[in-house]
Amino acid sequence: MDDKEVRERILEGAEGLFMKYGIRSVSMDDIARQLGISKKTLYQHFADKDDMIQQVSLSHLSRNQQEMEDMRRQAVNAIDELALISVALRKGMEELNPSLLFDLKKYHPKAWSAWQEHKQRIVRESVARNLRQGIAEGFYRQEINPEVLSVIRLEIVELIFDEQIFPHDKYVLTKVQMEVFDHFVYGLLTDKGRALYEEYKSKVKSQEMINQL
Repeated sequence: MDDKEVRERILEGAEGLFMKYGIRSVSMDDIARQLGISKKTLYQHFADKDDMIQQVSLSHLSRNQQEMEDMRRQAVNAIDELALISVALRKGMEELNPSLLFDLKKYHPKAWSAWQEHKQRIVRESVARNLRQGIAEGFYRQEINPEVLSVIRLEIVELIFDEQIFPHDKYVLTKVQMEVFDHFVYGLLTDKGRALYEEYKSKVKSQEMINQL
């Protein structure tokens, strides 16, 4: 295994631990133990834990951008894209420790800055583009403002991770995110859009029931 492969393996393993347990509770020793390598090997590829977190964040955000582009190309219309985003959002929330974003914001400002730049530069424009597309297709109301609603959408997503507002011992964040997502979407839809969105939701629900059998 060459250096590039080792580095990619470390990034993947560290990301998995951070997503599952949060950042502060995972040490470099934990990562080395999980991957079956020495700490010396970790420090050959990363200056320290903060550097590793920065690189894990950049890798994750790059992959997220590619996934968003894949969903846009795969979708046949704006509603279809929303359905794909809904499935991806649920999966991502189920894999994410709620403390991860808090840890980034408080203890790793460089990595947090990368997340914020990604949100503002990539995700917000993706949301606004979907809104403009949906208006053009007749699925979203003509009077909505894509630029305003794209900002609101992203801030609400982040707000849900605030433990003071949604305590983790009281709320299941996946359910909160999906309920807020649904609320946001229904506020966009025309009658035509609502009929198609509910058709997609019915298909997703049926598939979930099949998967549980």
